[in-house]
Amino acid sequence: MKSTPSYILRNCAFWADNDVKVGQTSEIEVPFPKEKTDKIRNAGMIKERTLSMGYELDDLEFTMSALDPSVLKLMLGKPGSEHPYMATGALVDEDGTTHTATLYIRGRLIDLGNSTWKPGEKAELKCKVATHYLKLEVDGSEVFEIDDFDFSVGGVSQTGDIRSALLLN
Repeated sequence: MKSTPSYILRNCAFWADNDVKVGQTSEIEVPFPKEKTDKIRNAGMIKERTLSMGYELDDLEFTMSALDPSVLKLMLGKPGSEHPYMATGALVDEDGTTHTATLYIRGRLIDLGNSTWKPGEKAELKCKVATHYLKLEVDGSEVFEIDDFDFSVGGVSQTGDIRSALLLN
């Protein structure tokens, strides 16, 4: 166990459709899975209970400081098409140890936002990707992976028993 701060994000890079956007992406809003819940109070219960109803995954959002035609064209795919995106991070401990974080994303670019064009100022492009798949690895080890049918944490399925009960495995 370390006694100094660890895994501090020092820098990051971004790829859109396997094209690196180093020096062009100013911000990446990483979507992490979250549990979808509902409340229930059935006969005999004296209070509500929060139940897990599955998982949710927000959209990936990234901001570019340029009007990159290759990114603009990702919006023009056929319905149902999706593209790969990737973000990498250099996580540095205070003792100097460097770790690699890699976020793999697949999804569909659904919103380019509005861009303000003003002389002498950058024309930012705020993009939103409907995220269909997400996997986070740190130092090559899976932290989590989620798609439409499974969610695993540390390589262990959180929904495998339900898929087995449905005879889907």
